[in-house]
Amino acid sequence: MTARIIDGKAVAQRLREEVARRVAGLSFRPGLRVIRVGDDPASGVYVRNKDRAAAAAGFDSATLHLPAGISEAALLAELAALNADPAVDGILVQLPLPPQIRPEAVIDALDPAKDVDGFHPLNAGRLASGETGGLLPCTPKGVMHLLREAGAALPGARALVLGRSRIVGRPMAQLLLAADCTVTVAHSRTRDLAAECRRAEILVAAVGRAAMVRGDWIAEDAVVIDVGITRGADGRLVGDVAFAEAVTRAGAITPVPGGVGPMTIACLLENTLQAALARRGGG
Repeated sequence: MTARIIDGKAVAQRLREEVARRVAGLSFRPGLRVIRVGDDPASGVYVRNKDRAAAAAGFDSATLHLPAGISEAALLAELAALNADPAVDGILVQLPLPPQIRPEAVIDALDPAKDVDGFHPLNAGRLASGETGGLLPCTPKGVMHLLREAGAALPGARALVLGRSRIVGRPMAQLLLAADCTVTVAHSRTRDLAAECRRAEILVAAVGRAAMVRGDWIAEDAVVIDVGITRGADGRLVGDVAFAEAVTRAGAITPVPGGVGPMTIACLLENTLQAALARRGGG
């Protein structure tokens, strides 16, 4: 048996086209601002991709590139100006930040209505309380799109989230719970991790350790979503799941690259449109 490959690029492209179609029908252009601090190369590539995708969708998009030595107070002042700007519907602060700036202070200072990353405590709290109609973290939201694309039967399914970060693992578990899955969260202290994985009908791996999940950890016909992305010893991008092994056991699986990654930017656009409509109405 060979698993069906879940094509994240194709799903993301359809979502981006749908966002662009909806934006074209508005009387205004949703405003997105990205704050990038310093010159981290990976952040630079990611921000450029976001800029291109936002422009293609018809957004009013711009990136504010600040020096690596900026103080926390100065960054918060820039953020306050964007919070107050009526032309700005969505704000994203690109992580990581330099060591002199506390990420939690920046996230807390965001206007929750413009928090298109879905990280503000108010948005996180809404999700934790069971509300799924607000601004959701982009990567877990993208995973839910992919699970629907795979035709996963979510109600009652045994779902395992491997990883407990506030960016992916925790909100992912909450979204699966809201979809009526029976959810387990596994992490570095979990006993017999392989056995936990083998029980899962849906496995979402988000730990950032190359090929950690071996093929014989995968239940037959399971839906496997690989969020992790690192560089292997040969320099190629690889996920948390040993793909060549897992593809012979899973029912459906995302590749790395080309799986979850494209969905994150597509869901950022979806969130920005949602924030704009909530603030301004349908135009």
